[in-house]
Amino acid sequence: MFGHEFMRNAFLAGTFVALACGLVGYFLVLRAQVFTGDALSHVAFTGALGALALGVDLRIGLFATTIAVALLLGALGRRGRADDVVIGNVFAWILGLGVFFLTLYTTSRSHANGSAGVTVLFGSVFGITAGPARTAALIATLVVVATLFVARPLLFASVDEAVAAARGVPVRLLGFAFLAVVGTTAADRPYRALGLSAALAVAAVWIGLTASYLLPRIPPSFAIITTATTFYLLAFAATRLRRIWRTVDQRVVPVAS
Repeated sequence: MFGHEFMRNAFLAGTFVALACGLVGYFLVLRAQVFTGDALSHVAFTGALGALALGVDLRIGLFATTIAVALLLGALGRRGRADDVVIGNVFAWILGLGVFFLTLYTTSRSHANGSAGVTVLFGSVFGITAGPARTAALIATLVVVATLFVARPLLFASVDEAVAAARGVPVRLLGFAFLAVVGTTAADRPYRALGLSAALAVAAVWIGLTASYLLPRIPPSFAIITTATTFYLLAFAATRLRRIWRTVDQRVVPVAS
C-alpha cells in the first residue's frame, strides 16, 4: 500500500490534519461551537473560488477567507462566541457568495470551466501531491502547537467563562484566537479527553484510507467519515450503558446484615 506515492501523500497530509482537527474539535464540542466548524468548512469553498476568480493561488483565498470569517463571527458574538443566528446568516451569505464567484470565474475567464468548482468542493485526498501534502502537514503542525499553547487558559474559559474572566483570563481574546485556529481546521480527565480526541481522529483517517485503498469503489472521504461516525456511535452507546448501570446501582438498597 505504501509503495504508491499517492497513498504516502494521503497518509502524510491526513495524519497531521486529523491530529489538528482532533485537538481543535475537542474544544469545539466543549464550547458548543460545532456549528461554527461546519460553517467555516464551507467558507473554504467560497475563499478558494474567490481566489480563482481573481487569478491568485486558491490556498491564499482559502486560508484568508476562513480566518477572516472566523474573526468576523467572533466579533459578532458575545465574548468571542457567535450564536446560531449569527452563524446561520453568515453561512447563507457566504454560500451565495461562493456561487457568485463560481459564475464570475467561469464567465470572465475564457479558459475556465465549471469543473474547477467541482474539484474545489469534491477533491479527493488521494489526488494530493507531495508538495501540498507537506504544506498541509506543516500548517497542521502549527495549528497543533497553537492549540496546545492556549489549551490551559482556553479550557478554563470554556468550562467556567465567568470565573475565568473574573480572574483576569482574556476570555474574548481567547475566543478570537480559537476561532482563528478553527478557521485554519479541567485537570487530568479533560487533557486525557483532548489526547483521545486527537487519537480517534488520526485512527479514523488511517482506517478510512486503508479501507478505501482495499475497496477502491469506496471514496476515501466516505470511509473516513463512516469510521468517525462509528466511533461516535460506540462512544454514545458506551455512555448510555454506563448511565444505566449507575442508575441500577443507585437503586440497589444494601441489605443489613
